[in-house]
Amino acid sequence: MANALVIVESPAKAKTISGYLGHGYVVESSIGHIRDLPSRAAEVPKAYKSEPWARLGIDVDNEFKPLYVVNSDKRQQVRKLKDLLADADELYLATDEDREGEAIAWHLMEVLSPRVPVKRMIFHEITRAAISAAVAAPRELDRRLVDAQEARRMLDRLYGYEVSPVLWKKVMPQLSAGRVQSVAVRIVVERERERMDFVSAGFWGLTGTFAPADSGGGNGGGGATFAAELVQLDGSRIAAARDFGPDGRPTRGDVTVLDEAAATALVSDLQHASFSVRARTSKPYRRRPAAPFITSTLQQEAARKLHMTSAAAMRTAQSLYEKGYITYMRTDSTSLSSGAVASARAEIAKRYGPALLPPEPRVYASKVKNAQEAHEAIRPAGDTFTDPSTVANQLPRPEARLYELVWQRTLASQMTDCTGETVQLRVGATSASGRDAEFSASGTVITHLGFREVYTEGTDAGEASD
Repeated sequence: MANALVIVESPAKAKTISGYLGHGYVVESSIGHIRDLPSRAAEVPKAYKSEPWARLGIDVDNEFKPLYVVNSDKRQQVRKLKDLLADADELYLATDEDREGEAIAWHLMEVLSPRVPVKRMIFHEITRAAISAAVAAPRELDRRLVDAQEARRMLDRLYGYEVSPVLWKKVMPQLSAGRVQSVAVRIVVERERERMDFVSAGFWGLTGTFAPADSGGGNGGGGATFAAELVQLDGSRIAAARDFGPDGRPTRGDVTVLDEAAATALVSDLQHASFSVRARTSKPYRRRPAAPFITSTLQQEAARKLHMTSAAAMRTAQSLYEKGYITYMRTDSTSLSSGAVASARAEIAKRYGPALLPPEPRVYASKVKNAQEAHEAIRPAGDTFTDPSTVANQLPRPEARLYELVWQRTLASQMTDCTGETVQLRVGATSASGRDAEFSASGTVITHLGFREVYTEGTDAGEASD
């Protein structure tokens, strides 16, 4: 039987995949990238030290040709991979199917110089079925993805080497500014200049607490109370924050700006006024579930609900992926495979009944331009989703909690809409001095929870979004 060497990126992934492949396969990791642009002068080979571009590691006068060196901490691992390859009849490059993973596979090809057949092995989840399918259907290395990663890496270097020293002086040491961070620094500087030029403005508003009239006709009956905001005074709309410009002045002339004295006087003026409901409008309320997680939305929800930093969320997701619990966590596609949709719908029907299951599966179109649609959204791995209570007994608490979030979001994405009715009241009165004041209140009554039986998307304010 042929002896195949399978190279993945991490030792944890190698251990899991090795258990699925069994005899005839040797699975070893590259431990991430094995080559990169030189990070310091000592890494530049002697033949290039005199070149004016050696510090950058990119020959900007020769079509931006990069200079790659084997990372000093990877030399021992490279020797190990070469020794294993010497005894192999086939080489499977099983790095992630994204730009970085494709680049790692290409660098392995360049450094190892294999003389045996090379196959590119791809998968989106680490399960026995997915790994078996990947071995059975390999593809060629995609140079377009490699070129894309190289371009991104060189932009990081060309921009970062110039901007990073400024950050070290102005912010703190050991910061790095690449193609993304450089733009972010510019945005921060522009916003800071706007903040320095900003002129603060003061304005007041009023909130009234109202209750239905009692049987005697007076206000303040024993029924439930509700709060309403002052929105109009003498026919003019009350100014809010959105009505002021950066110079501290109202951007329009048809609003009334209340200061503290005017607001206090109005409170006294309205104290004994007789309020009535002037208008009641209602409209149907409907909210669709959010799409399954992509990388950015997973990070955002992990921050809101689990108080994880982006780095912590990605480390935790990486561990879940390598252990075979979720699909690949670096994706900008919101699509689900037909098998995943079927699994989600079966789970919904079993747990929550047909009332929460739409007649047809939901399909989500990616809002990200040039999304890598070869990937799925982040979801529980496998044809049958593992129950979160089971995962809680198998994994550390942070991983179990993040898995539960992914499980909830995936199921919710295939459930019925949340529906109800939104009602707005306009409550008004004429004060003792003859001023006309109008307050507004709105509320939503949910008649069908739908996907909210399972999951409610968070907001940056820490509350459920409506």
